[in-house]
Amino acid sequence: MNKFSRRSAMKAAAASALSPMAAPLLSGAQVPAAPKEGKNTPKIALGMGDGGMRGGRNATAEDRAAAVRRIKQLGVDNVLSGGPGPLPWTTETLNRVMEPWKAGGIQVGNLMIGLSNDILYGKPGNKRDEDIENVKKSIIAAGQVGLPVVEYNFYAHRAMEGYFEEIDTERGNSGWTGFDYELVQTADRPYQTRPEEKGMKFKDLPALPNEGAHNLDEMWNNITYLLRAIVPVAEKAGVRLALHPNDPPAPVSRGSQQIMGTLAGWKKLISIVDSPSNGITFDCGVTRELGEDPVEVARYFGSRDRINHCHFRNVIVMKPYERYREVWIDEGMNNMFAVMKELVKHKYRFQIYPEHPRRLDYDAERGPIGGYPGGGAYAAIAFNVGYTRAMLQAAMS
Repeated sequence: MNKFSRRSAMKAAAASALSPMAAPLLSGAQVPAAPKEGKNTPKIALGMGDGGMRGGRNATAEDRAAAVRRIKQLGVDNVLSGGPGPLPWTTETLNRVMEPWKAGGIQVGNLMIGLSNDILYGKPGNKRDEDIENVKKSIIAAGQVGLPVVEYNFYAHRAMEGYFEEIDTERGNSGWTGFDYELVQTADRPYQTRPEEKGMKFKDLPALPNEGAHNLDEMWNNITYLLRAIVPVAEKAGVRLALHPNDPPAPVSRGSQQIMGTLAGWKKLISIVDSPSNGITFDCGVTRELGEDPVEVARYFGSRDRINHCHFRNVIVMKPYERYREVWIDEGMNNMFAVMKELVKHKYRFQIYPEHPRRLDYDAERGPIGGYPGGGAYAAIAFNVGYTRAMLQAAMS
């Protein structure tokens, strides 16, 4: 029996180096380097808070600089966040948000704008029109500072009361985020839940006094009124608008129907004002929660240049709309590589956010984790970034 020896291993290596197959390496030829993100490619982005910035908007300059470094150390050059308040945004308030990141070599590519209840619910009176004017001024300011995308929500009510934590027993008891339309409310689920609602199923929760209950016709009329006012302004300003779908896409949420809770609703939205400035946030996780194929949906909206932002995450769905779990990005029902290839194929060039990191002991041991039940922090988001970058480089190759 031949025994391993250091000398025999070195002789074998020397012989292989002199073989014809090794000639390209000796002559200086190299395998092409992995593709890089650029102006006309998708751009991996993180939320400003994903760098562990303490204090939020009241963070010290030192804490903010540390958060910038943490994100930069992951090789991420783009971030997103909620925009400054109150409206209207101005070039001064936007620059105050964006400049610390630019100083660290990171671009702010997407800020979310908050819409008033007068806009959402179409309340009578002049207040709605005044609020829409402030949105228009904010979009103009975004264009002036070079912010390419303004994201927004149009929930009648967001179904947060249906969330709870699940445990991934096959992955070291890490955390998932579950959603259940039938979830019974308990004392440890405080999302907008009143004491008298304990013991009720989420699907049976009544409308909140400050929201009321709204049907689809109402909500479509309200968003049509808004889009016809602001999309022409966004076009002129060189800004893209991205409406996030309903997440969770509950059939009815506290008595209200949801305009962005179905694929048909997504398609209807982009038809109201036909413009690249009137687009969606394509969330491949929500797409699967609806029971739809994210590759086909990416093809539909990507081929029409109506994807203005992208959320990149994975889920396992037991019942579309009603029961699912948000899992690790590499273990759900979505073929994430196929989704990425579709985005690249249609020359998508805005941000991709590998959001909703899962709970790890490492993160939980270092402080409280906000956000969703079963959600994670910096270590888990680093995993998401690495996975997403591999998908992007492979797709671009």
